[in-house]
Amino acid sequence: MPALASLRPRGPRDLRVAAAVVAWVPLLLGADAVTRHVPGAQTVLAVATWLLLAALLAGETALARLQVGVVVAYATLVEYTFSAGLGVYVYRAGGVPGFVPPGHGLLYLGALALGRSEWVRRRAAGIVRATAAAVTAYAAWGLSPLAPRLDVLGALWAACLLWFLARGRNPLVYAGAFVVVTWLELVGTGLGTWAWAPASPTGLIAQGNPPSGAAGGYCFFDAAALAVAPWLLRRLRRPRRPRRLTQLRRLTQRAGAAGWRVAPRRPSAPLPSPSAPAAAPPLAAPGAWAGSEGAREPAEGDDATAGAAGALRR
Repeated sequence: MPALASLRPRGPRDLRVAAAVVAWVPLLLGADAVTRHVPGAQTVLAVATWLLLAALLAGETALARLQVGVVVAYATLVEYTFSAGLGVYVYRAGGVPGFVPPGHGLLYLGALALGRSEWVRRRAAGIVRATAAAVTAYAAWGLSPLAPRLDVLGALWAACLLWFLARGRNPLVYAGAFVVVTWLELVGTGLGTWAWAPASPTGLIAQGNPPSGAAGGYCFFDAAALAVAPWLLRRLRRPRRPRRLTQLRRLTQRAGAAGWRVAPRRPSAPLPSPSAPAAAPPLAAPGAWAGSEGAREPAEGDDATAGAAGALRR
C-alpha cells in the first residue's frame, strides 16, 4: 500500500522533533515536581505543553495533525477511565493533570518523527530487531526475581509490541514508540509524578512500576491514529453536494420506490443572445392575415363561401 503522507521523511527536522520531545519529558516532569505546591503551576505547565505541541505541528502535514488529534482524544479517554476511574495508575496531583492530554500528542509525534527519519529508515531491519530484543529482555527482567516486584502486565504488553513490530503496517513507528514511551515511564515513575498499582483492579495481574512493556499498550494509540486519521481526512475533504439537490434526489428515489413514474425535466429553450440578429417573421400563407395593419386580401372563393354561410343562417 502507498506510504501515508505523515510517514514520508522530512529531513533533519524529524530528528529535531524527536529530540525536542525527549528533552521536554524531564523538563516538564521536573518542573511539576518542583512546583507541585505552587498554585496555578499545573495550568502553566499545561499551556506550555499545548504551545509546544502546536509549534511542532505547524510544520507537519494535515494528516499528521489529524493523527495527533486522534491520539489525544483516545488517550484522554483512556486516562480518565483507567487512572481517574479504575486506579490502575494514579498521579501525585490527583485526577489527570492538564499537561497529560497534549503530552500524549507529543509522544506520538516524537515516535512518528523518529520512525520516519532517514537515519532510522536506513537501518530499519536492524532497529526493528534491536527493539524486539530490548523489549523481550526488559519483559524477562520484569518476571525475574531481580525486579522490585512481579510484572505480568509488562510481559503481556511486551507481547503486543512484538506483534506490532512483526505485523504492523509501520514497525518503525512502533520502534520509536518503545524508545519515547519507555523513557517517559522511567522518568515519570522515578520522579513520582505517577505510580502504578501493584496489581490490576481485578487483583489477577501483577504490575511493575512502570510495566516493562508499557510501550506495547501505547502502540494501540499509534495504531488507531494510523488507521482512523486517513479515513477522517477523506471524509473532511469530500466535496459536499448542495442541500437542495440532495433533497430532490431523495424525493426522486422515494417516488421510484413507491412505484411512481417521475418524468424527466424538459430542458428549457435557450435565450437568444443579445448580439444575435433578430429572426425574420414567417411569410403569411395565401388567404391568411398579412401585414402589421391587420388588412386582409380577399382570396379566391371567398364570395361563394360567404353566400353559403348566409343561406345557412336564413
